[in-house]
Formats: sequence, structure tokens, C-alpha cells
Amino acid sequence: MANVRDLKKDINYVLGDIIEAAYVWEYANTGKDTKKTEAIVDEAITTFDELIAKVNEKNVENKKAHFKAINAELETRGQALIEKINALD
Repeated sequence: MANVRDLKKDINYVLGDIIEAAYVWEYANTGKDTKKTEAIVDEAITTFDELIAKVNEKNVENKKAHFKAINAELETRGQALIEKINALD
């Protein structure tokens, strides 16, 4: 992890790509219900807000471990969202 700016960019890119994938699925499946993809987009936005709030916390004892944990959480939550998109039918 190089710095906080890169972590924020990673959060933005990963969750932005997930939202884009949900919209692409909606576009490719125009006749299907979009409530599931809307829920995925909402969850991605909530995840973004929560992770950015954690990055911006000021009173952290071990910053390196804190940012590593945020990066691991991004990977876990991002993978869960991707699995939800892949499960859409």
C-alpha cells in the first residue's frame, strides 16, 4: 500500500466497476426485473461510504494495519458483490 490516496482510488475503481457491471447486466437484460441490480448498486454505494469513512478516521493507533484491514475488507466485500452480479438470472 503506497498511500491513502491510492487506497481511496482503489475503493473508487473497484466499487465503480461493480456498479458499472450491474448497469451493463441491466442493459443486456432489458426485459428482466431490475430490483436485484438496484439493491447491488445501493450496497456498493453503502460500502463505498463506509470504507471511505474508515480511511478518513484520524485517531488510529497503527495506521499501516488499519489501512491493510480496509484493503482486505474492500476485497472481501467487492468479491461478495461480484458474486451477486454473477448470480443474476
